[in-house]
Amino acid sequence: MTGFLFDLSFYLAAPVWLLMVFAPRWAWTVRIARSPYTVLPILAVYLGLAVPVLPELWAAVSGPSLDGFRELTVLANGAGAIWAQVIAWDLLIGQWMFLQARRMGLHPLVTGPLLVLTVLLSPFGVLVLLAVRAVHSARTAKDRPEAVRISA
Repeated sequence: MTGFLFDLSFYLAAPVWLLMVFAPRWAWTVRIARSPYTVLPILAVYLGLAVPVLPELWAAVSGPSLDGFRELTVLANGAGAIWAQVIAWDLLIGQWMFLQARRMGLHPLVTGPLLVLTVLLSPFGVLVLLAVRAVHSARTAKDRPEAVRISA
């Protein structure tokens, strides 16, 4: 059952990722990406995995240490719970990135690969988006007349 829940956490997130990568201009994709509720089914899986190892999970988070984390992830449910948590948060980050890319007017051929990078290695994807956003903001600020600029 733990293996099934481990896999299920990704399969629940995959449709949202696929929409953002392959149907970024569809109105329903934007609507779905704006919703924080996309992670609820994944968090239900997380709870199913975390509850059986709650004492070990609590020990790992209340007194964080590398050894405590190792002890948690040696347990199938512990590793599965951590995986489901990562999948849920990565999805929220991906949705935010998708919406930021739309706001900046990035072409889907730029946004799609960036989202794929985020699915695989979310910290790298976030860093790339932040760099792109900084360049975009600098260019946008340079293009605005001086009288219109507002300091942050």
